[in-house]
Amino acid sequence: MITEAAAALREALPEGGALLALDLGTKTIGTATCDAGWQFATAGKTLERGKFGRDRERLAQLISERSVRAIVIGLPRNMDGSEGPRAQASRAYARNLHEAFELPVLLWDERWSTTSAERDMIGQDMSRRKRAERIDSHAAAVFLQGAIDALAGGIL
Repeated sequence: MITEAAAALREALPEGGALLALDLGTKTIGTATCDAGWQFATAGKTLERGKFGRDRERLAQLISERSVRAIVIGLPRNMDGSEGPRAQASRAYARNLHEAFELPVLLWDERWSTTSAERDMIGQDMSRRKRAERIDSHAAAVFLQGAIDALAGGIL
């Protein structure tokens, strides 16, 4: 079942368009993008997180470079589906991004994305150091792929 927010995003972008996913950490922001046809999510840069004004400038550059039409933010829910302080902080960040860029913003459940990304990187025999540097962007790619699969009418 697709969420109301995802259905609204699909309605707002009936012909697709590149999406930017953000995995918001306290110190970093993992990024991932997908193609305009919503087929493949690709891990991007991991940005050092700072004050929102600085983050906004760096994200504006990514949005421009990739011709981003919407943003997908990971919503860190608890395993029971409830939301804690981190989820509320993600919601506030999403509101700020929507106001700053006037783009649709979709919050997407990110439970298990980091675990899945870590398993994938271990399977690629990636060193611990490289995994630590890239985990946030790979986690963003994991939940972005889930979102685009749902948006394109695939399996949830």
